[in-house]
Amino acid sequence: MVEVTVFVEAEINPTETEDNVKAAVNNVLDNASITIKPSIKGSTLTAIAKGQDSLFKLRNLMRNDRIRDASRRLLLKSIRGNMITFCLNKQVAFAGHVSFSEETAESPLGPIRVNIETENPQQLIEWLAEKT
Repeated sequence: MVEVTVFVEAEINPTETEDNVKAAVNNVLDNASITIKPSIKGSTLTAIAKGQDSLFKLRNLMRNDRIRDASRRLLLKSIRGNMITFCLNKQVAFAGHVSFSEETAESPLGPIRVNIETENPQQLIEWLAEKT
């Protein structure tokens, strides 16, 4: 297992409930320590999780949704040094699925921004989204 720290951030818009955004994050991430702070537009949810096992839900969702190959390509392109950075569609995550999105425009309520810090990003991606 690789040492991993996962950082998540999502805006909570006035039209959303904190519980729904928490549920969306918890649907893709295990053992996350979640905090919510007021922001200009509403609130901001931040979460931190440690350990590769915190990514089991994300791994299983990519497998069940049969998007491992597409996910693998996107994740490999998302490596910056020892970080893997990507966004997930908040509404899709709330429904218990995975859909990668751009930072803006694709997700009307804003994305879930995910930063994964690990010493070996490629090895983690091999585990997260193994080739089919």
